[in-house]
Amino acid sequence: MLDRVPPSQPGASARSVPACSSDVPGDTIVALSTAFGTGAIGIVRLSGVDAVCIAEQAFRPARQPDLGEGHTHVMRYGRVVDPRTGRPVDEALAVVMRAPATYTREDVVEVHCHGGPAAQRAVLRVMIGLGARPAEPGEFTKRAFLHGRIDLTQAESVAGIVQARSASALRASVRQLDGGLADRVRGLRADLVATLAGMEVAIDFSDEDVDEVDTEAAEAGLAAIESRLRELLSTALLGRALEEGVRTAIVGRPNVGKSSLLNALLMRERAIVSEFPGTTRDTVEELVEIAGIPLCLVDTAGLRSSDDHVERLGIERSRQALEQADLVLVVLDLTEGVTPEDEELLAAVPPARTIVVGNKRDLVEARDTAGPGRGEAVLRGPGMNLGGEWTVCEVSAHTGSGVDDLRRAIETIVVGDDGLQLEEPLLATERQRSLVEQSMAAVAAARIGLSEGAPVELVCDDVRRSADALGSITGEDLVPDLVDEIFRRFCIGK
Repeated sequence: MLDRVPPSQPGASARSVPACSSDVPGDTIVALSTAFGTGAIGIVRLSGVDAVCIAEQAFRPARQPDLGEGHTHVMRYGRVVDPRTGRPVDEALAVVMRAPATYTREDVVEVHCHGGPAAQRAVLRVMIGLGARPAEPGEFTKRAFLHGRIDLTQAESVAGIVQARSASALRASVRQLDGGLADRVRGLRADLVATLAGMEVAIDFSDEDVDEVDTEAAEAGLAAIESRLRELLSTALLGRALEEGVRTAIVGRPNVGKSSLLNALLMRERAIVSEFPGTTRDTVEELVEIAGIPLCLVDTAGLRSSDDHVERLGIERSRQALEQADLVLVVLDLTEGVTPEDEELLAAVPPARTIVVGNKRDLVEARDTAGPGRGEAVLRGPGMNLGGEWTVCEVSAHTGSGVDDLRRAIETIVVGDDGLQLEEPLLATERQRSLVEQSMAAVAAARIGLSEGAPVELVCDDVRRSADALGSITGEDLVPDLVDEIFRRFCIGK
């Protein structure tokens, strides 16, 4: 047992510190697991074979027994002391959590110190001085994955929970943490493996009394799997929207009311509004939540020819925002109808992810009370040159009329007619989406190969590639370098 210095003797002389038992250098990691800065509490977390040994040297419980001899998962009150000087660092609470009933399935110790930056840094420095290694981003969750406590989809959901920017994103990540996506992927992979096994048996034992491959049945089975993969892939847009937000560009000619529309959707004055064209010289970005989906609204400079150097730069950024957008709101002036410039802009955007917003409805209604005020759709009237493929909304950004209809149209495009459904698992990351695409392409190649009479050995290779891609989603077929890359995106301390 270590020789303890009573808390009432901060000036006691330094003592020698016994070596810990680990033979692996840097096997125990430490990090601040709460946001750095001023707060009520800061949590310093250790994980590894020497976590208890290191913490025990620095933490002095107010009452016996020593930290490492007490019950697991029980909070203890005491002080953190620098064993090299004997000086107290902070008053704190500490809890020992013994493996395997921990987040990482290793011994874990958490020290709950005061939340000031100086106190947190001091406790962290003491633990590092005693042999703990500063954790890399995501290393605690990486250890949980490597020890088999969670699969890779669950690990990514942890990052999603930490980074969730809306209640819906949080719900989807918690659902994924329960293993919903992993179960669905493993079911698909199991069916692929079963199909592959049936074909390989026929190949390996072709000289014996084994039935040949039933190509029609195998083709039908692969077609069914391909359909299920396509259904899973269709969730990627919503998953990306929840994780990153839907990047929504508000574009149009100068002075059609783009900035006014931004303010109306935000329900506050964010962008400068002026009757003079060209007021907006740069993109303005704001986050808003619509039907549980975070939208990054990008107000852009009016698209027109200009001799002004600064305005031209703004117009170029507008075109870049248009190219990068997941959703486009093309704003037209109802008092002018669809101009040739509007038609040119509409020709450059995809109707499936575009909403045509006719603005200044209040001015049209005031000018002609028998028109749109009685329900006539101005943008789809005679001579307006808009076909039925466009989603069209008529609003008054000035009065707010029609803005709720626009919100509903945005919701329909992003989440579909049935609204936001979070009970089923979603593809939450670009990595997951890409792997499902690879799996589906390989299944399609196998199905086509069977229908065209390709050698069964080549078909088996395609099926195997499809199964491997799905295995990579859950982490069953991953190379170490890719594992490192995935967890490097996490925050430190998680």
